[in-house]
Amino acid sequence: MGLTSALGSLLLFLGLLGTGAGFVGENCSDYKLQFERVFSVPGDVAMLYTTLVSPEVFDFTSVPYNITWYSQRTGGEMSDRPGGVLVRGEALWFLNVTLADDGEYVSVLRTPSRCYMQTTRLVVERPAAGECGRPRKAEQPLTKGVHDTLHCPLKSYIQKLDGYNVSSTLRWYKGCDPIQDGSGSYAYRSKTILTIRGVEFHHNGSYTCTLSFTLAGTAGSMSETVDGIVSDHHLLVPQVREPADNVLKAPLGHSLEKRCLVFVPGKGAAFVDVLWLTRDDFIAGTEPSDGVYTSEPRSWTQDGPKSGTWIERMLMFSELREEDFHLNYTCRVYSSRGFPEAYFTLLPADPDVMLPVGLVLGGAMLLFVCSVVVFYAFKVDIVLCFRRAFPVLYPNTDSDGKLFDAYVAYPQPHAPGFSPEVEAFALHTLPQVLEKACGYKLFIAGRDCLPGQALVESVEENIHASRRVLLLYTASTFSWRGQTSSAYSNNNNNVSKSGDGGPECERLSGEVGPGLQSDPADLDSRQQLECVEAVHRALVERSLQVVLVELEELSPAQLALLPESLRHLRRRQGAICWWRNSKRPTCLSGRGDGVKGLKELQAAAALSPSARFWKDIRYRMPVRGKRAAYPERTALLTL
Repeated sequence: MGLTSALGSLLLFLGLLGTGAGFVGENCSDYKLQFERVFSVPGDVAMLYTTLVSPEVFDFTSVPYNITWYSQRTGGEMSDRPGGVLVRGEALWFLNVTLADDGEYVSVLRTPSRCYMQTTRLVVERPAAGECGRPRKAEQPLTKGVHDTLHCPLKSYIQKLDGYNVSSTLRWYKGCDPIQDGSGSYAYRSKTILTIRGVEFHHNGSYTCTLSFTLAGTAGSMSETVDGIVSDHHLLVPQVREPADNVLKAPLGHSLEKRCLVFVPGKGAAFVDVLWLTRDDFIAGTEPSDGVYTSEPRSWTQDGPKSGTWIERMLMFSELREEDFHLNYTCRVYSSRGFPEAYFTLLPADPDVMLPVGLVLGGAMLLFVCSVVVFYAFKVDIVLCFRRAFPVLYPNTDSDGKLFDAYVAYPQPHAPGFSPEVEAFALHTLPQVLEKACGYKLFIAGRDCLPGQALVESVEENIHASRRVLLLYTASTFSWRGQTSSAYSNNNNNVSKSGDGGPECERLSGEVGPGLQSDPADLDSRQQLECVEAVHRALVERSLQVVLVELEELSPAQLALLPESLRHLRRRQGAICWWRNSKRPTCLSGRGDGVKGLKELQAAAALSPSARFWKDIRYRMPVRGKRAAYPERTALLTL
């Protein structure tokens, strides 16, 4: 009997130990602690939410999964506790927060083959003595003299409750006093927005929104506090910039558009109306069938020394008729600062005696422009088609002493501009299309280097043995530089000298020596050497062609950080932009297979040799003297 009791106690202890270490013993992908903390006070309701249910983590639309919550402090699994804790998949609810609930909680998501975990922090604080709001506050600006709004930060909680089909109510407080809907200058515009009409400085203060609801039979509430900060913004008299009290001539039977452009100087929302009139009657039509109609107003803000709001409203004529001429069309602005206006007079156009001559000249010019446009638009396709149809017209490049069709230079690990996507593009995407599909032979650093070969020797020999150099760079490759091409050349000389010591032709570790910090110039020494060697051969010796491959869109400021030699090369021959190929829309549509299928088809289309990016690459690559089998007519590549 004693042995049986001892064995039972041991099994119970092991069971509890297994429960406590349920998420510790598993080999789960750990997404660490969420940056966003959840703040609450005793007596409120708090909701912790895991972000693991995301397409960036796994395909939750087709893979079954379940979520378990654990307490980091105790290691025990969180389960429903009436009036205390409620577990609803990715959400963990505390229906009556206490100070003891403060801590970290781990969500473990399990699929049939994988496991993921993430930690969420709950911070429980006591309210400040003598204050009705919450200890943590967010600031929201209010504009003096206009109608403005405050937004309650509890919108995500309301959406989650709506998903449970749980009704809720929200109430606003200023300080400790409740705000009634429609009382004074306050109005509830929607469930989470409080409108303040005619904001004044006395509207400064703390505003608390309290959400009340009943979940799992337990009535509870949660609150957030925002500080409304009133600023002295202002609006001046609107200025009508167009029309300009002028005469406009147009031919009979044609369509016509004329805009009214208004500038409202000042700061804050511009509450003005812009209307078109003729014969002192408003033009109310908004459809083309009305003959004369207006568009909806369009507005945008302008910052700077003269800040304000621009408002545009179009006046349109579907077809000009006799009764539309010899009238004044007026654009009038209605505002609290006045009613400025401007007009234009519409007259029939004068007879055009030069019309026949203009048509002939215009037709000839149009034909010339179209010919030039067609030539430049389809030049790459025409050249590639000609190469494919008549390979015998080109010399065979196998006897020119070159070993590679192209040398691929890209940011190495620890160098500016390096990223896993860049490395994947250089080591996988380029070989998959150019080598496997198009038959080219590439030299890629990090793949084709000989172990123990000196860096300078490797770069010089392999560039000399290549017919082209594909220079890959991103927006951040040269972001740390503030030097010109001369400084860039000096830096390269240093790299060349240091390379004589025999560094291996492998990925650079970025370490200068024991106890020393790495310098960016050392981190990308291979990249600098490749760049200088290639540009020297292209611009000075004119013995090599360099193809610039731009993987990310560069702003004017980032372009200015490129070495002068690269900027000159880019201006002279341009760059082939991968980011344009990834942005280009496709005519494929995905219904039934879902968004994932559409993205896969789009990715496959982007990696097809017949895509514009790869056509541009093939156009710059050396011509092969024998017919190559181009598979883009038969299949699309997949990642």
